Order: sequence, then structure tokens, then C-alpha cells
Amino acid sequence: MSKVVLAARGREGKGSGEARRTRRAGRIPGVIYGRSGKAISLDLDALEFTNSVKNISESTIVKVDVDGKSYDAFVKDTQRNILDGKILHVDFYEVESGVLLRARVSIHLKGNPVGVREGGVLEHPLHEIEVECMPADLPERIFADVSDLGLNQAIHVRDLQLSKAIRIMSNPDQMVAQVKLAREEKSEAPAEAEAAEAEAPAAAGA
Repeated sequence: MSKVVLAARGREGKGSGEARRTRRAGRIPGVIYGRSGKAISLDLDALEFTNSVKNISESTIVKVDVDGKSYDAFVKDTQRNILDGKILHVDFYEVESGVLLRARVSIHLKGNPVGVREGGVLEHPLHEIEVECMPADLPERIFADVSDLGLNQAIHVRDLQLSKAIRIMSNPDQMVAQVKLAREEKSEAPAEAEAAEAEAPAAAGA
């Protein structure tokens, strides 16, 4: 996937009044935070950014062009209007080329597990992991193939197939996905009900 390029303008004015004027002009105020702590205020075309952000994940590195100077960065946070969902402000975090970075990458399951076709239920308890790598090696998302999962089988973090250039920082024993028997989950309710009935007479006689 080609890198998303966002055209921005440097912004000198600060405060809520200036931010409102920026939004009325069809632009979104934002900030790029550098690794050294330096912050660059900017604003972006609202329509362009809203359309671009639909196609990126939290681990996507975008190129932000501020008055002709380019920065590689993550979209770290977007503030939205709770009523209409419009983006009010965006925070970027600068990424330095050649410097190791840590990021959380989402996990997406693919395939139809064998165990599901046999009556099981697919569970997906872990949706992202933390990795460390060079910016150029950072994946936008990680895919886990669950096609061969049978009943009572699972995929753990240690089973994920990643490039040797990527170091997984999350616990390797964490479960990413598993197929469980549906009837095992249903049988828990009657068992709990029987236990409650057994306790009721004892409580009454106490």
C-alpha cells in the first residue's frame, strides 16, 4: 500500500477561538509531536483528512507535508464531535527513519475454521499486539489464518508468522483465537442453576 500523503499548513494561532475559526474555514487543527518533545502546530483540509483516515490503521505511517517540509508520523489521536462525529482535532507522533520504534498493530483473522464447521464457536480475545522494528518494516495489520483450527484448538501470539525484522514485545502465551464447543458454554447455565438451588435450602435453614 502506498504511503498516505497529507498536505498541511503551519499554524501560529492558538486557543479555542482560533481553533473554531480554523474549523469554520473547512480545516482541522492539529499537532505533530516529535520524539524530542518539540510540537508543530498545523491545520489540514477537513475533507481530505476525513477521507484519508478511513483507509489507515493505528500503525499506518503517513507523510505529513507542512509548508513543504515532510514528516513521517502516526495518527495518534483524533478528537470528534460527539453529536455529528466530525473530527475536531488530530494529534500526530513523528517517526524517525532508522530509529527503532514500538507500536501496537491490530490482528485480523482470516479463514473459516474447521472446528466452526463441526459446531464450534470462534473466539478472538486478543485484537492487537505490541511490536518493535524499524519504521520501514512496520506492518499496518497482522493476519492470523484460522482455517486449520479444530475444536478446542487455539492460536497464540508465539504462533504468529512475522518478518524476522519484527520483534514481538507482547506475551507470547497470550491467546489470539480459539475454537470452543458451543454446547460447553450452554451447559454452564444449568450447572450454575443447580448450585443455586442446592444453596437455597441451606440458607433457609440457617
